[in-house]
Amino acid sequence: MPLRSTKVPRDAVHHPVFARVYAKLSVAAETSAGIAAYRQELLSGLSGRVIEIGAGNGLNFAHYPSAVSEVVALEPERSLRHLAAQAARSADVPVDVVPGAAEALPVKSEAFDAAVVSLVLCSVRDLPRALAEIRRVLRPEGELRFFEHGLAETKGMARVQRALDRTVWPLLFGGCHTARDTVAAIEGAGFQLGTFRRLRVPESGLRLPSSPCVLGVARRPFSETAGG
Repeated sequence: MPLRSTKVPRDAVHHPVFARVYAKLSVAAETSAGIAAYRQELLSGLSGRVIEIGAGNGLNFAHYPSAVSEVVALEPERSLRHLAAQAARSADVPVDVVPGAAEALPVKSEAFDAAVVSLVLCSVRDLPRALAEIRRVLRPEGELRFFEHGLAETKGMARVQRALDRTVWPLLFGGCHTARDTVAAIEGAGFQLGTFRRLRVPESGLRLPSSPCVLGVARRPFSETAGG
């Protein structure tokens, strides 16, 4: 793996209680909330070298198509990284699970054909910096595949999201901020937006601040020169 030096500590994120709860709930949500189908759609058609940022407990790994030659999966939380490493051993494609933070990816510029983020941009500490790093490590015209929480389109829920983001929600849910406008942030970071669609997860039942989601693809422009 092409590494680059970084000053970010190996365990830049430490949420041991949330990680244990998340690991159990996320597995259940694969079927109960239809998350597995969204993961399949997210990763469909990928090929070449892929970097996954915030791999969690590795639930994406089973859905990578055979055309993917390698996945470098970064996970900053130690206990989730351990679970991801276990999941990597049974994946159909080569997966290397490593520590690292989204704001300082420990890989060389223009090293990957695609980048994947799923339910992680809500919790990074510096969203513009994280997106700039993703853009840096992608080759020209490389794809960013995203499945993320997002700001609700309805004013009422958006107000609830913003209020909770300022108070208890990030404390209870591992730094998650549901009111971030993910699509606008991706476009503002210099990516060219492709197709995307807004979702409610789960599609029926109780509507939570985390229910509004967006799934889609963006590209790093061909003419852009990567930094650092």
